[in-house]
Amino acid sequence: MKITTFGFKVWRWMSIVFLVGSLLWTYSVFPEMVAVDFSNTGVAELYIGKESIFYIVMGIFLVNNVLISRLTKQIPFIDAAYLPIPNRKAWAQNRPVLNELVANWLNALMGAINTITGVSLMAVATINSEQYKLDVFDFSWVFYLSVALMLLVFLLPLRMLKATVPDETI
Repeated sequence: MKITTFGFKVWRWMSIVFLVGSLLWTYSVFPEMVAVDFSNTGVAELYIGKESIFYIVMGIFLVNNVLISRLTKQIPFIDAAYLPIPNRKAWAQNRPVLNELVANWLNALMGAINTITGVSLMAVATINSEQYKLDVFDFSWVFYLSVALMLLVFLLPLRMLKATVPDETI
């Protein structure tokens, strides 16, 4: 196993552990009704039951990890002519590298979605906590972190835009 593939798989699995841990912890500390939407002044406007948040996050978790993981396993069986990549003929000649690039990208996407969901849960739990006196504006960094992670993930496939397929493996 190459180091980059290993790194993306480790990130994916660590993000799964982080998301499940944050989901269990936040469920135990959430009040019955959780504030999830706030006005421009920071006052809570919309409340959702903690059970609903649990089921919504579990749905996101299952869709993200099961469907994308299943897609990752199907990549070697998809004809390169049907993949939305430039220079399809050259990439079809070097299929192991293409498979690894696409699998790494999908693992990074899963890891980013899990990480963003876990950090968001922790922020909502802290905002709704009686113990900490933080408001919603103290967590504006979560938005910027989310945007940065998604930009990073969507910039990873730029390697496929090269005119020639790399000779070395990743």
